[in-house]
Amino acid sequence: MIKRTLCFGAILATLFSSSCIKDAPLSPEADIDSFIVDQDDLTGAVFIDEANSRVQLYLTQDAYENGIVPRVVAIPGATVEPANGDTLKFDQVTGAGLTSYKITSQDGKYHKTYTVSVVNIGVWAWDFENWVVQDPSKYMYPIEPDSSVIWSSGNPGIALAGVQKDPKQYPLRDTTEPYHGQYCAVLETRGGTALSSLVGIKLFAGNFFLGVFDSRYGLSNPLASTQFGQPYRGRPKRFRGYYKYQPGPIYQDKAGKQVAGATDSCSIYAVLYGGTTRLDGTNIQTSDRIIAVAKLADASAKSVYTRFDLPFIYLKDVEQQMMLAIVMSSSYKGDQYEGAIGSRLLVDSLQIIHQ
Repeated sequence: MIKRTLCFGAILATLFSSSCIKDAPLSPEADIDSFIVDQDDLTGAVFIDEANSRVQLYLTQDAYENGIVPRVVAIPGATVEPANGDTLKFDQVTGAGLTSYKITSQDGKYHKTYTVSVVNIGVWAWDFENWVVQDPSKYMYPIEPDSSVIWSSGNPGIALAGVQKDPKQYPLRDTTEPYHGQYCAVLETRGGTALSSLVGIKLFAGNFFLGVFDSRYGLSNPLASTQFGQPYRGRPKRFRGYYKYQPGPIYQDKAGKQVAGATDSCSIYAVLYGGTTRLDGTNIQTSDRIIAVAKLADASAKSVYTRFDLPFIYLKDVEQQMMLAIVMSSSYKGDQYEGAIGSRLLVDSLQIIHQ
């Protein structure tokens, strides 16, 4: 009797568990996993900007003129339009060589359109006259006259930290206090948020750099998120520009404690390095790939716009494939989360002089 009861109970358990097994729900995600281009067609690594649904390509002149056949891989279950195998010929598309891919989620309910653009820096000089407000986070970033994006900052990562959705609440934005023209860039060290404090970040230095921000790392590894540099050919001779700087009143360490007698300073430098993959905040000043550096020595307070003209100091000869980074911060040790809240750096009319 006991044996029969046990067998019957086992059968009921099996039937019950079977009735609870349902098909896994279809995924609602609509993202690009990878955008694959022949390496011979590239001057720099492809960048997928998830925060802004944008794919940035760095193509050789031949690839730009003749077109490319990328392989677009969506996340499992999602579909891609147009299908793989189509040739993208950017010189035949209006709007500065823009095209797009539509990703549809596995459940068919969600769509995301990625804009694809070719980044090509023709003139290495910037006045920062044109700015865009990103939706929905409301941070600002500058665009080139052809609407391409070559500059970035920590703003996309700070948006993940729960900062108020207002351009003025972010460390980087435009300002009507230029050296030349109508606008320039202002970098301001700001206090951390409740969320950032949970991971030990008590302040956000204003940073601004030639490169891209990889939002995949977010707050988990902020230094790896800052991907410095854009493809460069030639031999840079000097890095020039104008800046104005006012340090904040109270310098604090990483724990948020005041450091008596310490004064904040800014940071402005350019780095030329070999290869096509970007250096980041963990290695931009230490990598053995560095070819030349131009760095501002006097980073103290400047109440009026001050011109800098920095020579590139070469450590080794130039290479066929290189990247050039420009990096600026309102707090010299901002990458270590030290500095003074309220430190303010204005930069304008930057230029790379070539040999």
